[in-house]
Amino acid sequence: MIFSELIKRLTAVLLALMAFSAPAALPAEANPNVAVLAFGLFGAQSVFKSEATGAASIIAQRLGANPVIVRANTKIRDDVTVASIGDALAAAGQSMDRENDVMVVILTSHGSQAGVAVQAGRRLEILSPADLAGMLNRSGVRHRVVIISACYSGVFLRPLADDDTLVITAADADHSSFGCRDKVKWTYFGDAFFNKALRHAADLRSAFAEARTLVSQREMRDGFPSSNPQIAGGKNIELVLGGDVRQGRNGSSP
Repeated sequence: MIFSELIKRLTAVLLALMAFSAPAALPAEANPNVAVLAFGLFGAQSVFKSEATGAASIIAQRLGANPVIVRANTKIRDDVTVASIGDALAAAGQSMDRENDVMVVILTSHGSQAGVAVQAGRRLEILSPADLAGMLNRSGVRHRVVIISACYSGVFLRPLADDDTLVITAADADHSSFGCRDKVKWTYFGDAFFNKALRHAADLRSAFAEARTLVSQREMRDGFPSSNPQIAGGKNIELVLGGDVRQGRNGSSP
């Protein structure tokens, strides 16, 4: 009887020690899917198609994105309208985990304080901040990154930016951005942010900070007033993406 009770007590002690020393289970690493949708909106100048294509490729490499959708107006094609942008965002949202995945939207065009220009052939429309906010909300995707390379693109900050939506713009609401010329590959901001900073920066905010400096230096050198690029919102985006910009799904940098 005494021996049996001793065995039970020793067994209980051993089980308690094993439970105490065993490593705690780690939560599964967040690995959200990232969808990229890039739109070159002004067909009369090839820089916008070039920038949308290049930006989508670099973002996809850095974030391991899939799918990657690029649509652009050109001098001979009128693929993008305000309505088709909304349709594309809605279609992408239907195939995503709307609570956990991340949608990256890139717009490059001319802009005004009313929004960004969408020029398809002879058709000219304005995509307003309210329009884009409605489209993003109707997509149902909670976590969004919106990058807008256009004059006066800071007008999009207040309607779009919140904890779940990071907004990056080439200019503030009161200034032009520069480099919108036909037959060049990048605007000033696109070259600084996508083509230079984002290729090596640890995260989107670091890339923006570097790009802002590069743009300012180039504008001063060329005698232009400051476009004053902006960033706002997105507190939860870093948490979803895990902080660092990922090096692609295969672990290699671009």
